[in-house]
Amino acid sequence: MSAINGIGGAGGIDRVMALRAQILERNAALQRASAAANVSNASAVLSPSASTSAAAPNSFAASMEQALSSVNASQNNAGQLSEAYERGETVDIAKVMLARQQASVSFEATLQVRNKLLSAYKDIMSMPV
Repeated sequence: MSAINGIGGAGGIDRVMALRAQILERNAALQRASAAANVSNASAVLSPSASTSAAAPNSFAASMEQALSSVNASQNNAGQLSEAYERGETVDIAKVMLARQQASVSFEATLQVRNKLLSAYKDIMSMPV
């Protein structure tokens, strides 16, 4: 049963490698976003009349909304593929399992981000003023 869920055996290694690749990809995206934010912040300092709407897509809330939308889309896709397979439509089982694993990894990553945010919030709240 554990090999089916991707916890043990070769599937576990594949899952870990996929998670690692996803983390590296998101890290690179965050670095690009940070660099873009630094450039837009520098231009805003140089020209205070610059519109703040250019910085809005790079905001934390927008990034979180985009990430959650991506997780939701991957879960919806996995659900649709699973339902199509269960109805007997011609769907490759490997494609279904891959979509389910991608949805699972993205959800786990989202949970880890949430846990880190809660931990940081608790740390900040416990700081003496």
